Amino acid sequence: MPALDELETAHLAAERGSVGAAARELGISQQAASARIRAVERRLGLVLFTRSPRGVVVTARAVPVMEWIGDLLRAGEHLAEGVASVTGCGRATVATSMTIAEYLLPAWIMALRLRHPGVEVAVSTGNTDAVVAAVLADEVQLGFVEGPASPVGVTALPFAQDELVLVVPPGHPWAGRDDVTPEELRATRLVLREPGSGTRGTLEAALPGLAPPLVELGTTAAVKAAALAGCRATVLSRLAVRNELDEGRLVAVPVRGLDLTRSLQMIRRPDRPVRGAAADLLEVALQPRPAAAG
Repeated sequence: MPALDELETAHLAAERGSVGAAARELGISQQAASARIRAVERRLGLVLFTRSPRGVVVTARAVPVMEWIGDLLRAGEHLAEGVASVTGCGRATVATSMTIAEYLLPAWIMALRLRHPGVEVAVSTGNTDAVVAAVLADEVQLGFVEGPASPVGVTALPFAQDELVLVVPPGHPWAGRDDVTPEELRATRLVLREPGSGTRGTLEAALPGLAPPLVELGTTAAVKAAALAGCRATVLSRLAVRNELDEGRLVAVPVRGLDLTRSLQMIRRPDRPVRGAAADLLEVALQPRPAAAG
C-alpha cells in the first residue's frame, strides 16, 4: 500500500495536471514529487499518467483509481478532524466576508477558544464572491457570507438576519428628514463597497439602476471613513454602524417602502461535510443572539 504522502502527491498532480505544480503546492522538489508518484505506480502496478512537456494526464485505467485515492485522502482528513475535535485540538479554516469578519467572527473565535483552548482558526477575508470561490476551490472548510440569496454551487445554511441601513453624517441634508424615497436614493451618488461584496449586491438587488457610486472602497471601515470625511450618504450593515449611530456620528435615514434585509449564511462545498474544529466553530456561530438589526 502506498504511503499517504505519496498518494496525496499523485492525486494533486492529477488535479493540477502538472507534477511541478503539485510539488510547489506541497513545498517539495519536483524530483521528490516524481519519486513519490513512481512509488505509487510501482506499488499499485499501474501507470497513472501520460507525461508530456505540457504536463500530465491521468490514464484511462487510472481514472477510477484516482477517484478512490481522493476518497481515501478525504477519509484521512475526516479522521484527523474528528480526533482533533474529540481531543479539543484541531484547526478550522474559514473564509468570511468583511462585515462578518469585523463584527461577528472575533466573538465566535473567542467563545470557541474558551470551549476548546487548543483549537486554531485560520481566517481569510474578502468580498462574497471571493469567499464563494475559496469554498468551491476547497481552500477552506467553511465560508460565511451575506446576501439576498444563496450563492450558486454551494450548500448554504442561513443563520441570522441582517439589515442594511442608509446613513448620513449629522450635517447632511437628509439627516433631518423623516425618510427619503427610493427614487431619491437611486439618483444619489453614494459611497459604496465594491462590486462583488454582499452589501453592494443586496442594495443593487433591492434598488436596480443606482447612479454610479461617488467612490467604491474595499472595506466597511473605509466606506464609513469616507462618508464621514465628505459628509456623504452610504448604505451599510446596521452591525457595522451601530456604534456610530449610538454616538451620534451617523444618522439612520429610513427609505420609504424599501426592504434591505438580508440573510447571513454559512456556506460549504456540497461534498465536504463540516467536521472537527470547523463544526465546533459553526456550533458557536449558530448560538442564538440578539437580532442583527437591533
